[in-house]
Amino acid sequence: MGYNMNQVAVEQQGKFPPQIKYLIGNEGCERFSFYGMRTILTVFMVQYLAIQGNVATEVYHYFVAACYLTPLAGAYLADRFFGKFHVILWLSIVYCLGHGVIALFETELGLYWGLGLIAIGSGGIKPCVSAFGGDQFHPSNKLGISRFYNMFYWIINLGSATSSLMTPYLLGYFGPAVAFGIPGVLMAIATVIFWMGRKQYKINPPTGKNPDSLPRVFMSALRNRKPGVKFLDGALQDHSPEVITAVRSVIAIMSIFFTAVPVFWALFDQHGSTWVLQAMQMNSMVYGVELKPSAIQALNPWMVMALIPIFVFFVYPTMQKMVDFTPLRRMATGMVIAGFSFVQIAIIQYIIEGQISAGVEQAERLSILWQFFPYLTITIAEVLISITGLEFAYTQAPKSMKSTIMSFWMLTTFLGNVIVAVASKFIDTSSANSVSGNFFMFFAVLMFGVSVIFAFMAKRYKMRSMEQ
Repeated sequence: MGYNMNQVAVEQQGKFPPQIKYLIGNEGCERFSFYGMRTILTVFMVQYLAIQGNVATEVYHYFVAACYLTPLAGAYLADRFFGKFHVILWLSIVYCLGHGVIALFETELGLYWGLGLIAIGSGGIKPCVSAFGGDQFHPSNKLGISRFYNMFYWIINLGSATSSLMTPYLLGYFGPAVAFGIPGVLMAIATVIFWMGRKQYKINPPTGKNPDSLPRVFMSALRNRKPGVKFLDGALQDHSPEVITAVRSVIAIMSIFFTAVPVFWALFDQHGSTWVLQAMQMNSMVYGVELKPSAIQALNPWMVMALIPIFVFFVYPTMQKMVDFTPLRRMATGMVIAGFSFVQIAIIQYIIEGQISAGVEQAERLSILWQFFPYLTITIAEVLISITGLEFAYTQAPKSMKSTIMSFWMLTTFLGNVIVAVASKFIDTSSANSVSGNFFMFFAVLMFGVSVIFAFMAKRYKMRSMEQ
């Protein structure tokens, strides 16, 4: 299904193609379902399934890690065999089944099966939906594409913000079946909305094999390696010099990213696990109103939506007048700030530990509102690292390797969550809700350490001017 003249005329007037409304609606409902389920996951495991805090943390982060590993398979299936439309539709059904299993079977086995299905569904369609949206535009409508992705990012945060506030109270007042069931219903609605646009979508066929893919270049280099010759030069027998140059640029970018970005994600994604465990030990009553420990996570997406314009229109221009505030310098700054967020959360935990040792009742302990400050700090770091990192990776990668770079970027989140899952084995297990200040301080020190290495490597990196 190609472009038609009516659609091109509409786009040239600055309007979206009519089918875009289905993708925006689909994304808003899907993100509500995902973040709504994820927000209450730790509390559900600890309070309803009696899973110890360290095990709940491990399960949570392995689940998030899986959601960032399966996109590799989703993108591969879409590009190589089935196309984006069919992969999105089929895996959305798997996604719905996962929600249904968790809502209907309130057991550990039901949880693990449900999370597995959600990881396959959510992660599988993650790399396809945004790219499928870009496919709907005529190449001449660059402004429309830019507006679409701004709206796309906004709807993601809106879905996250609203569901993060709502589902903790659904869990508290109506129980797991309703709290997990409503995100499941939203995912079903997302699937129906996507299906409704089937007759209007522009559907590109799968591209098939890529003769110059990264694995093929590496295999060629291995087959043709010779003493005294640079490793990748061996692949010149099967691939053009331009392809080898592109692969070298990918290696340069990822050697920087894999140094420190996974550690940032190891810190950031703990706001859904260990930070929730901490909130469960704090005084949650604020002026007579109870704030659910997991609902405090809603601060993050609301802060993101508020901070982005502040940074774009004020912070970045101001910093640029004082120093060449390059993307890599932004990221290095964000990493130091992320470390300080964990210093803050560690200090809060030390105070709580002292209050528990002194026998202070939970109603008289430190207020849950104290988490506002580490949330603000980690969100500032997110704006500096996450959004900037995507921009840097995309602009520095050659056109032939942009999809590869985006896949590797997702792998940094996968690795970060695996780090936390492994480290969670060292959380004190004397209490189901236990997490120590030393655990938080370990991650703060780790972040500070790798940020120094990142800054050193970034200083040596030579910016490339790639054709976009």
